[in-house]
Amino acid sequence: MTDKKERLKRNAWVGLDDQTLAQVHKFNAGYIDFLTTVKTEREAVDYIVDSARRNGFTDLSQAQGLKPGQKVIITARGKICGLLVIGKRPLEEGINLVASHIDSPRLDLKARPVYEADGLALLKTHYYGGIKKYQWVSMPLALHGIVVKKDGQKVDICIGEKEDDLVFTIADLLPHLAKEQMEKKAAEAVSGESLNAMAASIPLKDEDSENVKRYLMQLLKKSYDIEEDDFTSAELELVPAYAAREVGLDRSMVGAYGQDDRVSAYTSLQAILEVDKPERTALCLFVDKEEIGSTGNTGLQSLLIENIMAELLHKAGQHDYFTLRQSLTVSYALSADVNAAVDPNYPEVFEKMNCSFLAEGVVLTKYTGSRGKSESNDANPEFVGAVRALFDRHGVVWQVGELGKVDLGGGGTVARYMAYYGMEVVDCGVAVMGMHSPFEVVSKADVYMAYRAYRAFMQEFGVVTPPAARPKRAGKKKNKESQ
Repeated sequence: MTDKKERLKRNAWVGLDDQTLAQVHKFNAGYIDFLTTVKTEREAVDYIVDSARRNGFTDLSQAQGLKPGQKVIITARGKICGLLVIGKRPLEEGINLVASHIDSPRLDLKARPVYEADGLALLKTHYYGGIKKYQWVSMPLALHGIVVKKDGQKVDICIGEKEDDLVFTIADLLPHLAKEQMEKKAAEAVSGESLNAMAASIPLKDEDSENVKRYLMQLLKKSYDIEEDDFTSAELELVPAYAAREVGLDRSMVGAYGQDDRVSAYTSLQAILEVDKPERTALCLFVDKEEIGSTGNTGLQSLLIENIMAELLHKAGQHDYFTLRQSLTVSYALSADVNAAVDPNYPEVFEKMNCSFLAEGVVLTKYTGSRGKSESNDANPEFVGAVRALFDRHGVVWQVGELGKVDLGGGGTVARYMAYYGMEVVDCGVAVMGMHSPFEVVSKADVYMAYRAYRAFMQEFGVVTPPAARPKRAGKKKNKESQ
């Protein structure tokens, strides 16, 4: 079979009938609206909680006990969220967990961001996560986040998303004066300290110093009741100020900021909303800080999973630590995170036999890490085999994936922080082109397959043992007479 025929055979669009094709486009229309609206972790949690409540989920803190089919919400610090559907089997037998992260690379404002230089007021930033700094200049930027005042009052900020709204930007150096800049390495052409966003240019009509900055602060005080010191206790993010869009004349792709990893968040959210009375408890978890190592008390290196399970067991009348540890050990998890799609413009960095492609289904990544699988969760083959069988039974188109050639780089996910508890984990997500750029691209077909994969996993994994997961006995087959 030729390579072209093999590629066509694996393409996720090929096997879709007209009804399913319509469902793919309808599902992605909701996804595009989500990406346009949700650009920060806090906005993601608000969206998730609102969706869950409209679908019968209630706060776990209000539950007196747990019963099969019950749908509950757990949130913490406005930036992490868990949705659970309680299963028929006891928690001691484990749960089915799908975990994604809702943070994305961006530019954060510094604690003292406002300054004046050469007749302009600007905002100092510190980039968050792995970015190519040169991609963040000469584009419209919106400001999202909150400011917490000394009295505890929270001021929500969202500037730059409405059609007639103002935006911010970071000007690039004109090519006429950029000879030295153009001779630098790409990583050095734009420095982190030069990512300062233009914020104002009108001065106060006096002769005092920093009169442009002072006028800007007057505007902030008038519009948002923000003093300069209030930035110290703020969480403000500059993100691309444009909507998600369909890509391609065939409208087969989605282009937007933040698809790593909000594509997993949206698809797993829609999946958990449809999980109904599972045998094993289903947990859909949305976490923060993955892009900077899953650190802090909202990242998955914290005791978040352990604390959630402890609270569930407490509600169920179980209070001993051994039961907690045992329930985590016998749990199953999908680390719902994206992988790199092969880019035909840069074929030299991909090993095409093992890397993932747009429109070839959800990606199963057995291991991540860098070079010698450093800092990777390397999933056990028994578990991967059972996941494969599950996807095949449910018509989920899937493919394998690696993050580029062995010695060229790599990356990690939250999988290893779940494997820490002894549970079986494998990475499973959508192939993305232009990952970590301000405009990432995915296939609509892959988005839909991810949703179907997560729904099948949370609904029934670990209940039906597929033949592929059963150990085969050694020895010769018996003939008909001996049987």
